[in-house]
Amino acid sequence: MRNVLAHKARLMMTVLAVLLGVAFVSGTLVFTDTISSAYQKSSEKGFAGVDVAIKPHKSDDDSGNPGAAPRLNQRLLDQAGQVPGAASATGAVSGYTAVADKQGDLLGNGFANTGGNYYPGTGGKDPRYTLTDGRAPKSAGEVALDSKTADRGHYKVGDAVRLSVDGPVRKEKVVGVFTTDDGNVAAGGSLVLFDTPTAQRLFAKPGEFDEIDLRAAAGTSQATLKSGVDKILPKLAEATTGQQLADDQAAMIKTQMSGMQTGMLVFAGISLFVGVFIIANTFTMLVAQRTRELALMRAVGASRRQVTRSVLIEATAVGAVAAVTGLAAGIGIGAGLRSLLNSTGATVPDGPLVVSPTAIAVSLVVGVVVTVLAAWLPGRRAAKIPPVAAMNSVHAAPTTRGLVVRNTIGAVLAGAGAAGVLAGSGMGSDGKLPMGLGAAVLVIGVFVLTPLLSRPLIAAASPLLRAFGISGKLARQNAVRNPRRTAATASALMVGLTLITGMTVIAGSVQKGIDNLATGALKSDYVVSLGGFDGVRPLSPDVERTLGKLDQVTALSPLRNSASRIDGDTEYLTGVNGKTIQKLVGVDFKEGSFAGLGGDKVVVDHKTADRNGWKRGSAFTVTYEDGRKGRLSVAGVYEGNQMIRGIMLDNSTLTPHMRTVTDMQVMLKTKDGASDATKNAIEKALGDNPAIQVQDKKDISNGIAQFFTLMLNMLYGLLAMAVIVAVLGVINTLAMSVFERSQEIGMLRAIGLDRRGIKRMVRLESLVISLFGGVLGIGLGVFFGWAAGELISSGLPTYELVLPWARMTVFLVLAAFVGILAALWPARRAAKLNMLAAIKAE
Repeated sequence: MRNVLAHKARLMMTVLAVLLGVAFVSGTLVFTDTISSAYQKSSEKGFAGVDVAIKPHKSDDDSGNPGAAPRLNQRLLDQAGQVPGAASATGAVSGYTAVADKQGDLLGNGFANTGGNYYPGTGGKDPRYTLTDGRAPKSAGEVALDSKTADRGHYKVGDAVRLSVDGPVRKEKVVGVFTTDDGNVAAGGSLVLFDTPTAQRLFAKPGEFDEIDLRAAAGTSQATLKSGVDKILPKLAEATTGQQLADDQAAMIKTQMSGMQTGMLVFAGISLFVGVFIIANTFTMLVAQRTRELALMRAVGASRRQVTRSVLIEATAVGAVAAVTGLAAGIGIGAGLRSLLNSTGATVPDGPLVVSPTAIAVSLVVGVVVTVLAAWLPGRRAAKIPPVAAMNSVHAAPTTRGLVVRNTIGAVLAGAGAAGVLAGSGMGSDGKLPMGLGAAVLVIGVFVLTPLLSRPLIAAASPLLRAFGISGKLARQNAVRNPRRTAATASALMVGLTLITGMTVIAGSVQKGIDNLATGALKSDYVVSLGGFDGVRPLSPDVERTLGKLDQVTALSPLRNSASRIDGDTEYLTGVNGKTIQKLVGVDFKEGSFAGLGGDKVVVDHKTADRNGWKRGSAFTVTYEDGRKGRLSVAGVYEGNQMIRGIMLDNSTLTPHMRTVTDMQVMLKTKDGASDATKNAIEKALGDNPAIQVQDKKDISNGIAQFFTLMLNMLYGLLAMAVIVAVLGVINTLAMSVFERSQEIGMLRAIGLDRRGIKRMVRLESLVISLFGGVLGIGLGVFFGWAAGELISSGLPTYELVLPWARMTVFLVLAAFVGILAALWPARRAAKLNMLAAIKAE
C-alpha cells in the first residue's frame, strides 16, 4: 500500500486505462438498461386500457386460404361488446400513413409512420386517445394528429396537412390534436387518426378491423373476461389478455435491446483487451524499476509468494480505485448517450436513469479482475529472479530459452489461427465459427510474435530515421532495446486498426458487390416505391396508372406479391407485366426466356426450381390467395439473386385472385434514361410526395448498403475508445521509459545532445512504435477482410474485393498522429530533466 501512495504519478496512466474500459462497460449497461426500462414502461402504458385483445390468427396447417388470416368484422365487435364483464369494445384498424411538414419533408422516422381510427365509444370518446385541442375526426377529409407530430410539423387545428397512405397525396384538414402512450410515437414516429369508415376504406375494407380491444367492467379480471371472449371467437381469431400483450412486447423490446447491449459490450471488451496490454506493460516496468527493492525483500526473508502477493495487492488497490471512478464515469456516459440519441431525432420515451445492481457488480469485478490478471505475470516473473542477480542487475535481458519458447508458441498459434481462417473462408455460410475462432487465435499468435517481428519491421524504417541524425539512430535503438515492451505498446494500436481496416474492406467490397448486383439485375431506369426501412409497403395501382400517362415513360411494370400454396408449402407469387418485364429486368436464363411468360406460363428462379424438381415444361397446381386452384407450367428457369427471384407470372393471371390489389413497386424505363430532369418530372407527376421514393440504380445500391455504412460509422465511433486507450498506453510506456532511462538521458545531455535532440529522440521512438502497430493492424485487417469476403461471396455472387487504399493511408497517418500526440508530454518531461541529477539517479 505504501508503494501505491509513493508512485501516484506513475500509476495514474494505469488507473486511466482501467477507468476507460470500466466506464465503457458500465456506460453500456446503464444506457441499455435505461432505454429498455423506458420502452417497457411505455409499452405497459400503451396496454393500460386493454384488458383483452382479439386479433386475427391462423394455424400452421393447410386449412383455409393462403396468406394472412382475414380481418375481424363488425358482427364480432358487436358480440364482444355483449360478453359478460365487458365494459366496452373498441374496433381498431391501422396502416402506413406518411405526414409531410409544411416544407414538404417527411415527418417521423420512416418506419413508425402510422394511421389509425378514432372509435367513439362511451360518451363519444376513444379511451386510447386524449384530445388536447379541437375534436375527433367525424368524416372524410378530417384528421387528428398526435401532439408530438403536430409540434414537429408546426401544425394546429384548422391547418391543412399533406398525407400519403398508399401513394397518391391526400390533403386533409387538422381538426384535433391528441396525446397517446403509443411506444412508436414516443420513439419518434407519427400517428394520424381518421374517422372509422375512412380508416377502414384506406387500410382494410368497410366493416373490417385489425383488432378489437375490450375493457373489463369493475370486479372482472382479465382472465375471466378472456374466458367469456373465447366462447364467441371464430376459427381464425384469438384472444390475449392485456397483461400478456404487455409482457410479450416487453420481452420483445428486451430481446432487441440485448442485441444492442451485446454489440456494445463487444467493443467494451475490445477496449478492455487493449487496456490489458497497457496494464501489463505498466506493471512490468514498475516491477522492473523496483527489482532491487524486491530483491532486498527476498534477501531479508520474503518468499516468492509474498513478493507476488504484494504486486497483486497493489494491482487490486489500483483496480478498485479505477473501477469505482470508471463506474461513476460510465453512469455519466449512459446519461449522455440517451441525450445524444434524443438530439439525433431518435426520441426515447421518458424515464429515470437506471443503474442496476448488475451494472455496479460487473463494473467493479471487471475493473479489479482485469487489473489483477494483467499484473499477475510481471509479479510472478519478478518473484522468480534470484536476489543476488537482481541486486547486480544481471537479469535485465530475457534468456535465449525464454525467447525461443515464446516465438515457438507464437508461431504455432499464428499458424493454427491462419489455418482456421483459411478453412472457414472455404466453408461458405458454415464457416463463421471456425473463422471467428481462427481470427482470435491468429491475433493472439501475432501478439506473442510481435517482439520477434519488431526488429525487422523497425529496422526497415532505419533509412528514414537516419535523416534525423543521432536522434533518429537512438530512437531506433530504443524501440528495439526492449522488444517485449515495444510489442505490448504497439499491440494496443494493432487490435483497433485490425478491426477498423477489416470492417472498411468488407463494407467497401459489399458496396461494390451491391453496385454490381443493381447494375446487372436491373435494366429499368427507375424503381418507384413507398419509403421506409422495410421496403414492402403496399403501393396503390393509381401510381402505375399515373406513371403510364407520362410521355417520358417507354416501358413499365408493377410488381405484385400474393401468397399461394404449392404442394402444401407457402410460396409467394410475383406478378409482372409479361410484355415489358424483359426490358426492365436483366437475369440470365438456364432454360427458356421471358418471351414465354404469359397466361398460365411462369418463370422461376433456379433455387425454387431445384427445390421443387422443376424444369422447363414442368406443370404444378397452385392454390391462390382467394382459395381457387389453378394449373401453371414453367416456361423458363433463371439465375435468381437478392433483388430478382421467385415465381413470376403475368399480372393478368394473378390480379383476379388478390384480395386487395396493391403493388410492391413499379419499375420503369424512360426515353432519355436516368437524369435529374426525368426524376424531377416523375416526382412532380406523383405530387411531390415525401413518402414515395423514385430511385435509380445508384440510389437502390446506396439504400441497400445503408445498413453497412451505418454499422461502419458506429464501429468507428466505438473503436475510438480503444484508440484513446491505446494513446494512453503509448504515453504511459514512453513516460515510464523516460523515467527508467533518466541516467542515460542525463549522460546524453552531458556529452552534447541538446533538449531539442532529446525531444526528437522520444518523438521518433513513439512514431516508430505506433507505425509498427499500424502496419501490423492494417495487414491483419486486410487479411480478415479478404477471408470474410469469401464467406459473403457465397451469398452475394457479385461480391468484389475492394482495397480502400485511401482510407488505409488515412489509418496509417492516424497511427503516426497517435505516436506524435502520445510523445508530447514524455518528450517535454525528458528534455526538462536536470542532467546532473539524472546521471546520479539510481
